[in-house]
Amino acid sequence: MNKLSYQCLETVFGDIPAFTFSMKVKELIPMYYVAVRGRDNEEGAVQRVLNSRRITSIKKYVLDGNIFFSSFILNWTNADKKIVVKDGIISFDFIPASIQVIDGQHRLAGLEEAMEEDPKVGEMDILVTLCESLTTPQAAKIFLNINTEQKPVPKSLIYDLFGELEDDETHAINRITDIARELNDLETSPFYKLIKFPGSPRGVGNIELSTIVQSLKEHVKPAGTFAKYNIRTYDNQRNLIINFFNGIKYYYDKENIWNSKAKNPFVKAAGFAGAVDFLTEKLLSQCVERKSFTVDTIKSIISLEKSTLITWDELVMLPTY
Repeated sequence: MNKLSYQCLETVFGDIPAFTFSMKVKELIPMYYVAVRGRDNEEGAVQRVLNSRRITSIKKYVLDGNIFFSSFILNWTNADKKIVVKDGIISFDFIPASIQVIDGQHRLAGLEEAMEEDPKVGEMDILVTLCESLTTPQAAKIFLNINTEQKPVPKSLIYDLFGELEDDETHAINRITDIARELNDLETSPFYKLIKFPGSPRGVGNIELSTIVQSLKEHVKPAGTFAKYNIRTYDNQRNLIINFFNGIKYYYDKENIWNSKAKNPFVKAAGFAGAVDFLTEKLLSQCVERKSFTVDTIKSIISLEKSTLITWDELVMLPTY
């Protein structure tokens, strides 16, 4: 029986010992397996059923010459053959289906399919973190830490760091989509739980993601309106949009209009687009003059009165030219 050995870094996460090292794709593929929660009756079964579309996407990503820098989290489950760690070297027998995947099941399945098409994929090095004989509560704790506590970096931040990696159109769509997710998820956002994303159940959300993207897309491009006022970073653009609509929301809340789907014009395409036009054509320059983009500054500029608050039913009655 073949024995595999690697130089490793030994760590302890809470009360769980773990060993991090690199190995070849072709060495891990025959040894890993996935234990699905609710289906497989064994310790450490925390995974979901595999998604074939995601696997195909990862396969293409790998065949395009990419590899993964984040670690695969694994669990050695063979009770008859223990792993051995001595003097910074980890050793274990090459035994098929002896390593349970805690995190990275889709990436490994994608690598496996890519290796079948191009054997050179098997020579790629991947980073793994191996634990041994995890209980289901321990595996679940790791799984939840990775999938709930660790918040993904917004995709559009790639452009802030490496602008050449994506074109302006792709960047703009990614940037607004990222901002829209925060608008929907932040409790301090005026659009908290009000945005309807593709695939959302019927009745969830009021304003379509496509409306937000189309209204703001041109303004977040590298040569767009926000850049002209030096509002270039993700955080500054997100905060500006939140502050602007919170400034409007303040006045609409006083008349109990903002939370009315039937009356709030800003959860409709025409109202939202009109507000963005006002922001980019009128308000931004005045905020720059005051050197302030706070909610209070915006409220003082727009200074809406009850008689000037337009509702959705009034907006649709306006003539078009």
